[in-house]
Amino acid sequence: MKFRLFTFYLIFVQNFIQAQSCSDLNIKLTSEIKSTCNILPMTMLHDQKDRTYLYVANKEGGLKVYNISKIEKPYIIDSINTSAFESLDVMNLHQDGDYLYLALGNSFSSNQKSGMAIIDVTSPENISLLDYYIVPNSTSGGGVIKTEGNYAYLGAMQNGLQILDITDKKDIKFISQFSPSISFPPISNPDKAKYNARGMDVKNGIVYLCYDAGGIRIINCTDKLHPRQTGKWCNPAMYTPLDHPKAYNNVLLRDSLLYVTVDYCGVEVINIKDTHNIKLQSWWNPYHCPNNNWFTSPSHTNELVIDTLAKRLFMSTGKSDMIVLDISNPSQLDSCNYFGGASNNIGTWGINRYKNQVYLSYICTFGIPFVSNWSGIKILTYQENTNLLNEVNSAAFTIFPNPSDGKINISFDPTKENTITILSLLGEKIYQEKCTQESIDLRFLPNGIYLLEFNQENIRKSVKLIIEH
Repeated sequence: MKFRLFTFYLIFVQNFIQAQSCSDLNIKLTSEIKSTCNILPMTMLHDQKDRTYLYVANKEGGLKVYNISKIEKPYIIDSINTSAFESLDVMNLHQDGDYLYLALGNSFSSNQKSGMAIIDVTSPENISLLDYYIVPNSTSGGGVIKTEGNYAYLGAMQNGLQILDITDKKDIKFISQFSPSISFPPISNPDKAKYNARGMDVKNGIVYLCYDAGGIRIINCTDKLHPRQTGKWCNPAMYTPLDHPKAYNNVLLRDSLLYVTVDYCGVEVINIKDTHNIKLQSWWNPYHCPNNNWFTSPSHTNELVIDTLAKRLFMSTGKSDMIVLDISNPSQLDSCNYFGGASNNIGTWGINRYKNQVYLSYICTFGIPFVSNWSGIKILTYQENTNLLNEVNSAAFTIFPNPSDGKINISFDPTKENTITILSLLGEKIYQEKCTQESIDLRFLPNGIYLLEFNQENIRKSVKLIIEH
């Protein structure tokens, strides 16, 4: 008993020391959007065009749009009911420019089909459904939706990956599908109900798919008619010797690293530089998975977002609400802050971040895997690192015109080493190259608002870049 108490003390002290790196975030609850246990907000997304709107995948309640111009008093301005797409629940969403893409179908049970819908959000106060698509003979709902260019990638749970042509937003066309094999990881008698396409990131036609008990699958979709798997990963600790793989839930790609939430087994950082030799870079595993269990673990990691500049990862963690990790050293993740706690009888599912605002969705559950008796969205704010902001804005650099059609002129010191990086408003890296000339062509980017980061010998400046073709 003394040994266990001493071990706990060491873990507590270690976590306390680690928490110093971003303990000054000063996370505060700013407002709430209350729901009911009959209408669950699965996840939400701040408008990616820098407008003051919040889109909510409200499951049985369909899609809801809130005006958050006064963050302390959000109010609903428009919605689309599930009756618009054959009563399929709204489970997940993704925005690209003036279009919102919905993953449809209750994935908590097996009685709804899988599908996707396209919503015109040119005017968020007057949204409209353009088209929807339902996967034939499907029964397991929709897990996730992502788009890239003229293609949508639907993670359709047990129905695998669906590739759809969205060139004409009013006429979705099926292209192909890919269902990864359930023979990996190598266990006896795999249960096909536990192999679900449920989390995803996409870059350059490559899909990085969370396949639930099937681990991570890398699927090359550059040939849309013939997608093929080019890599796979599952932490051997997840199935050896227990023969019981855990749920890989969500994933974000950053350069050659995948940040992956693994239910009650924390976060894995996976190095995919060589997809034929995928390696575990690090593992944030404070709850000693797999020796803990689904019901007693204080954390169930699900969705995640990254503050790229500050190198912090925010994740929804079930009955622990939210945990923040310091990812400045991807080989050694540090837990550094949190919101909520394991004993408050409420639990999260989704998370989104915009600037210094964090959105957490809470769902009602009745003991599987934890008890949660409140449903709604909590809007948090946190203190940005002023030292980092001062550093970011100290480089000698200007761009013009802004807004532009994508072709921009650059003024910088050519005697120093300079790099340009383009990020989405969520901090996702879109483009990067060394800056050697006085103009750059970004006309391949769709209309929208981006963050342009200029790095001059490790001194950075960031500006908001508006592209309007």
